[in-house]
Amino acid sequence: MKIGVFDSGFGGLTVLRALLERIPAADYLYLGDTARLPYGAKSRATVARYAASSARFLVSEGAEYLVIACNTASALALDAIREAVPVPVLGVVETGARGAQVSSHTRDVLVIATAATIESHAYAAACAERGLQAIEKACPLLVPLVEEGWIDHPVTAEVLRIYLSELMEQARIEGMHPDTLVLGCTHYPLLRAQIEHAVPQGICVIDSAAVTAEQAAQALGAALPGEAHPRARFFATDSVAKFRALGSRFLSRAIDHVELVDLGG
Repeated sequence: MKIGVFDSGFGGLTVLRALLERIPAADYLYLGDTARLPYGAKSRATVARYAASSARFLVSEGAEYLVIACNTASALALDAIREAVPVPVLGVVETGARGAQVSSHTRDVLVIATAATIESHAYAAACAERGLQAIEKACPLLVPLVEEGWIDHPVTAEVLRIYLSELMEQARIEGMHPDTLVLGCTHYPLLRAQIEHAVPQGICVIDSAAVTAEQAAQALGAALPGEAHPRARFFATDSVAKFRALGSRFLSRAIDHVELVDLGG
């Protein structure tokens, strides 16, 4: 089976990494629409157009199942993507909310994500559909810190401390008792250890990459990891050299070849 994975950039490679571990019997096609990022600065209509064209490209290359490893596209364009392609589509917002539903006993959850994802209130809506109350917080400094490679840097630790302290104070003011924190950006799994260290004891951190891979495996009836050696092809709409260099950090393995594609404006 060929699984297509799409993101506006590099963060979705954390989802691909989890998929490679969880569903090793599949082959993968990964597209980073790096020429048109950041999606967060675009209108809903533009995001829908970009995401639909990317989805159609992956299907044209043989993808039989799509994972939208982009929170902005999942939040703003999932319906448009599903209308554009004839294959099943899974988005990371719904997987994160499902993961929180399974995890939370208090039914109060926290979400951290980029400003664009938070402004869409997609996580709050997805959580509410599942009987959860969510407080969302934008953490715009985290993506550039991750892309700079400052994973274990003291600056990143301090930024996390400030963001999470503010989030916990907001929960206290609203009389909530959160027991679950959803990482609503696919860059954030690289910071999972630091985030788990920074949150109060008893709060479960939901890694969007891990829960997405698990739910894709359930949907596809995939077997447990075995000796299979999945193949992956990589596509980018801008600098392939940058994609190889930065993408290898997210994937935790070398990316030897990236194909440059033009999806238009």
